[in-house]
Amino acid sequence: MATFTLELVSPEQLLFSDEVEMAEIPAAEGYIGVLPGHAPMIVALKGGVIRIHKGGAITHRLFVAGGFAEITAERCTVLAEEAVPVADLSRDSAATRIAEAEAAYAEAAKGESVEAREAAMARLLAARARLEAASA
Repeated sequence: MATFTLELVSPEQLLFSDEVEMAEIPAAEGYIGVLPGHAPMIVALKGGVIRIHKGGAITHRLFVAGGFAEITAERCTVLAEEAVPVADLSRDSAATRIAEAEAAYAEAAKGESVEAREAAMARLLAARARLEAASA
């Protein structure tokens, strides 16, 4: 089966780099399935799980809190704000992050800055996606 190079990079480190058959990535508009020969594009990511397929099965599941992906016919590079293997997620930690994000959103909603409200909402949505991933 045809493959392409998938790289997942966080601010701290290169988390994954390998030839894969398919990757499902959580784009802002919805999940995108990336296959070899994909049309070139750059997409914003929302909080969600990247599923990596190799050998006809899902071999890795990684939670990303947001970022960007650059897709070409031969490569997909994910630049994640934060990335964690799903197996390392904790429901308790995710619930704490939701509470913190809700408080930050409530504070941002009091102000006039649309950008601050949008950033706080993105943080809250990513925290909720983290809990969903930790619970799966």
